[in-house]
Formats: sequence, structure tokens, C-alpha cells
Amino acid sequence: MELKKYTEQFERLETPFYFYDIDLLKKTFAEAKLHVQTIQNSMLHLAMKANYNETILRYAQQAGFGIDAVSGGEILRADQLGFSHNKIVFAGVGKTDKEILIALDRDILCFNVESIDEIDVINNLAGKRGKNASLAIRINPNIDPHTHKNITTGLKENKFGIELEDLIPTILKVQNLPNVNYYGLHFHIGSQIMEYSCFVSLCHKINEIQDTLESLGIHTHSINIGGGLGVDYESPQEHPIPDFKGYFNIFKNNLKLRPGQTFHCELGRALTAQYGALISRVIFVKKARTKQFAILDAGFTDLIRPSLYQAHHKAINLTSNKPQETYDIVGPICETTDTFEENATLPQTQRGDLVALLSAGAYGHVMASQYNYRELIKEITSEQLKKS
Repeated sequence: MELKKYTEQFERLETPFYFYDIDLLKKTFAEAKLHVQTIQNSMLHLAMKANYNETILRYAQQAGFGIDAVSGGEILRADQLGFSHNKIVFAGVGKTDKEILIALDRDILCFNVESIDEIDVINNLAGKRGKNASLAIRINPNIDPHTHKNITTGLKENKFGIELEDLIPTILKVQNLPNVNYYGLHFHIGSQIMEYSCFVSLCHKINEIQDTLESLGIHTHSINIGGGLGVDYESPQEHPIPDFKGYFNIFKNNLKLRPGQTFHCELGRALTAQYGALISRVIFVKKARTKQFAILDAGFTDLIRPSLYQAHHKAINLTSNKPQETYDIVGPICETTDTFEENATLPQTQRGDLVALLSAGAYGHVMASQYNYRELIKEITSEQLKKS
């Protein structure tokens, strides 16, 4: 993402704000679409929880993507923006009755269900609405994704999914209920996964499960492998588009889909992270005895990932070309954890310099807050700047 060409325009704007490079967005979406289509009957769903900016969602809709929703609010937003209801899947371990009714009233493609109690509730609510709901059973396959412990979702100790041992009784229960039907299997083992071997393991596990189900005469219409593909936070400028070809080739070559089965994938970070940046201004450079701090006007209210996950977002100074120095890059929030990076190398930095935190298009603005009674951060696209 070429940010420096926008520096003059950034200088005229009030900071902090999120910036989205629409040219890179288009290239990212096109690359993902190209490679997912190599798999039979495939559908790519954008995980809306990563970024629900209206411009981004409209481009996702134009690309033919569906939506992976995790709340009733996300379903309503997808509906308002014109996404086809039969391309919306609804995941989440704690769907409320209100949210389930929102989904039922819109005849979404399916619910990704995670417990027996949830199945009973959906069946009862569907009956009251005179509906028949399609269910994909989310399986906890106990596969280690080798990622941060806070974003693993497929281990036995995680709250997500139904344990593999309970799968067949769960499917049989669904088949015996009047207002729901068994549609498919859903998996999601974690996020920011860079070791592809765990996806190979997932394919083998799905193949084993399918063989067992077929031996019992149980037909599965859909396989949903979730998401999880990571991005390069360390060198985002060198790798602005994730390896969609390598990722989808794993499933193309290792997953044994049955004739007529649909293949679903739910990517969030991989589709949104790299064309987003948090643009901030240096308020002060504070020199202590042992280190110096570059204090930004952006804080963890605007980008919480470094505080929450110890995540790294590469920082670049858009203004300075001076020799390199070492800084702790911090925000203004009255919390010690309001730190973006310790011992970061930047060109010599001074008050008023513009600093960009890269790879911030996923789980950035959507997780922003107004702690310390700060204003909610704004979003600006390259298209808006071109019109100004």
C-alpha cells in the first residue's frame, strides 16, 4: 500500500482516522475470487466482524461474496446493503432469541450451530414462525492452529463447537425435529494461521468424518471450513495480498468433496487487513533517561489489538526522512497497556509527524471504543480522497 503519495492530503485531515486503499481492496478481492473458484461449487463469505465499513461491504457484494455473520446486527446490515439472504450464514456460540428470529425472518442460508440447546431453541422458534431452518453443525476438531492462544477456536478447551464424539447423535436429533434440517458441517480452528499444515490436518479430519457419516447413510450437503488464513504483519508492504492460491490449493488437493457438495469459506482478516492503515499524528516526543516515547493521538480506543493480543502493526513515519532512532510508540490513554510497540525503529520523529500503523483493516475500527470519552474514530477511503 503506497501511503506516502497521500501524505499531503492526510496533512489536511484531522487525525486519527482509518484509511482504506480501494485499489488494493479490488486486487485482494479479485485474487481471492480467482482461487476459490478452482474448488467446485464454492462460495466465499466475508466475515463481517473483521470490517463492516459500507464501502468495503459493497465491493464484497459486487465480487459475489456472501456474509459470515456473528450477530443479528450484522445480518441486518447485510440485509440493508442488499446481500442475498441465501449467501448469509450465522455463526456464534450465544445467539439470542431476537437474533435467531432476525435470521429466520430473512431465510438465511443456514445457522452454524454449536450446542444441543441452540438446536432446540432454533427448532421451537422456527416452528412459531412457520419456517424450516437449515443447520450446519460446528465441530470442534481439536486441531492446534499454532496461533495466539486468544484466537484459537478449535481445541477441546475452547467454548466453540460440538465435540466430535457428539456429532452423530446431534445429527440424528436434528433429523428427527420438525422445523430444522441437517445441511452441513462447519469448522473454524482459529485466526491468523500461518502454518498451513493445520489446514491439511483439518482436511484429513473432515474426510474421516464424511466417510463415517456416509457409512451410516447420512448425506451432507455443505462443507464449511471457516477461515483463519493469516496475513504478514511484519512485512505488509512486501506482501500486501495473502497467499490465496496456496491456501485454496490445500483444500482443492486434500479435501474430498462429494458430488454436488457446496464448499464454503469464511475469510475476514485475509480479505481486509492489508489495505487498511491507522493514520495518526505525533503529539509529543518524550525523552526519558533510558528511552524515548513517540506519543500518538491514536490509542487503544482506536486499535486495541496490540493491547489485547500483543499484536504487531508495522509503524512508518510518513513525514520524516531523517536517520533512524528507537522509540516506544504509545497512545494518550491513561493506561500503561496503551502501547503500540516497544523499541520500534523510525526515522527521527518530532511533534506533528504523521505515523501510519499498517495492516489495520481487520479488527481495527470494528473494535474501537469511546473509553476516556474519546470520539469514535472515522474511516476514510482512497476514493473519497480522490474526489476531494
